[in-house]
Amino acid sequence: MQAPKAPLMERRSNDSTLVYRSEDPARTRTKRATTGIGRGNGPTPTPPPPAPKLDGIVRIWLERKGRNGKPVSIIRGLTLDSAALGTLASRLKRGCGTGGSAKDGEIIIQGDHRTRLASELERDGHRVKLAGG
Repeated sequence: MQAPKAPLMERRSNDSTLVYRSEDPARTRTKRATTGIGRGNGPTPTPPPPAPKLDGIVRIWLERKGRNGKPVSIIRGLTLDSAALGTLASRLKRGCGTGGSAKDGEIIIQGDHRTRLASELERDGHRVKLAGG
């Protein structure tokens, strides 16, 4: 049995103001029922993109996009757990005298400090390449 369609506009009972709806609720329910939106039996979500392959080389990128033109040095390719990554990030930030963060397997250092970061990481025994910028 199909539910009766609700009007797209209706009057409030004690006010003469019209109330508008952007979508017909009956159609929304039907759409949700057929696509499985909001239920556990719907289409499976797309898997996240695969992680970049780690080839043993640490790459230091310079990026300006999405940061109001301010440069940041991004270190990618480290195979460290989150605690060791945070420790290394804080040591590199102190060495550069600037701020930054460590998240999602990357270390972000504010400013263009690629050469200083590369020498510090090579001293720790990493193979380093300057990339992207």
